Amino acid sequence: MKTTNKNRTRNIILTALSFALVLGILAYLQGNRAQYSYAISILERSAIYAVVAVAMNLLNGFTGLFSLGQAGFMALGAYTVGILTIPVELRESVYYMNGISDVIKNLHAPFGAALIIAGLVAALVAALIGIPVLRLKSDYLAIATLGFAEIIRALIASPQLDRITNGSYGLNNIPKFPNIFYTFGIAALCILLIILVIHSSYGRAFKAIREDEIAAESMGINLFRHKELAFVISSFFTGVAGGMLAMFMQSIDSKTFQVSLTYDMLLIVVIGGIGSITGSVLGAFLVTAGREWLRFCDNPLTIGGVNIPLFRPGFRMVIFSILLMVVVLFYRKGLMGTNEFSWDGLFGLIKNIPGRFRRKRKGGAQ
Repeated sequence: MKTTNKNRTRNIILTALSFALVLGILAYLQGNRAQYSYAISILERSAIYAVVAVAMNLLNGFTGLFSLGQAGFMALGAYTVGILTIPVELRESVYYMNGISDVIKNLHAPFGAALIIAGLVAALVAALIGIPVLRLKSDYLAIATLGFAEIIRALIASPQLDRITNGSYGLNNIPKFPNIFYTFGIAALCILLIILVIHSSYGRAFKAIREDEIAAESMGINLFRHKELAFVISSFFTGVAGGMLAMFMQSIDSKTFQVSLTYDMLLIVVIGGIGSITGSVLGAFLVTAGREWLRFCDNPLTIGGVNIPLFRPGFRMVIFSILLMVVVLFYRKGLMGTNEFSWDGLFGLIKNIPGRFRRKRKGGAQ
């Protein structure tokens, strides 16, 4: 009993120190923003992608629904935030080709309210398309949601909606977050809310559906209602993340939300571990930072006067893909699998390292 209390106290102290360290690092970066603007942009993008990955994991990992419509919901959220937050006096310069619709000409909302509205718009659309789509399973569901995402992107760029979405010209002059604390604070709040959902009675129902739909239904769980709920909740937070991305980029168009964006989110979820919130967050930061760190591979390299032909634009993604394949080969369930981070687990892993080396040596000696 005393050992358990000591461990609990130790975990609380370590968690508090970790939060303090993160806040200290963020404060230092914010105080030297001009010097570390590149690092800040990577961290902010990673935090936004972490929200999308966790929301996607709620659907794919915890409910067992294979959806590929994240880019479409992000687009809905991004354009909602863009339309609501662009300063009214600058809208004529944004919609300079075909003008702006009178319906949205004077609409304006602070960024906090705009993000919530963005999530609600994405959730409403998800509720509507979920009625026919969620009756499909596995690959058919993935294809249907992927098609939906492309339909949304096509509608955004269509001439019929150019007085609202500005068509293929996109939106600019979107206000950015005041500082890095807003980005990380909103991302942390979204992830915390998803965690609360997962640990609620609804979350347990989602997991039951993932494990065995027939058994879950026999226990009284309404399959369609809970699938629809998971789809709507996931889409809400994906829409919020899309709005955050619009504020991060300050300029968006339909090309921002291509199918490749959904594949990036799926990659993050798989690398981190399907069914692990910690894994999704870790994967978002590793994948985003890894791509940026490897940018030197896109530049010509000369060693001893000899030009290395492999180092040229595009080689970065080749190296990145190879590294991902190595990770998948050694961690087939992702970096975290279905586990979550805990101090007890970390210390247990560290204690087991010497034993693993001893077992390897004994095996080699035999």
